[in-house]
Amino acid sequence: RRDSFAFRNAEGRRIRDLEGQMKADNLHSEAESYELKWAGERDADQYKKEMAQERRDSFAFRNAEGRRIRDLEGQMKEEDQHDAHESYELKWAGERDADQYKRDMAQERRDSLSFRNAEGNRIRDLEGQMKADDQHNQHESYELKWAGERDANDYKKE
Repeated sequence: RRDSFAFRNAEGRRIRDLEGQMKADNLHSEAESYELKWAGERDADQYKKEMAQERRDSFAFRNAEGRRIRDLEGQMKEEDQHDAHESYELKWAGERDADQYKRDMAQERRDSLSFRNAEGNRIRDLEGQMKADDQHNQHESYELKWAGERDANDYKKE
């Protein structure tokens, strides 16, 4: 009987030890499972954080790129407006120069006509004076001729 008790006691101890070992193995396995689960959750959280950071970085990059493009487009638009303004300024200056040239040419034409008119008047006056001098000289010539003829007739009568 003692051997039976000892055997049962030893067998019970062995079974309890096995159950304890199995329970410890189960607890260890469960703890390891929780550790793996938590590690997976941490990895998932870390991945989500990384993806969120990448998304923020992408937004920041696209925002900066958009701003750079808008600034470049604004600068190009400003340059186009400046060039267009300069073009209009040059066009208007050209038009003013053309108008001034037309006024100058009209004034030159008026001055030329005035000069030609004055020159024509001077020549007509000179021709009139010369004609009057010729008529006067011719008249004096006839006067002298007639006087000479009268003197000749008077001489003949004497």
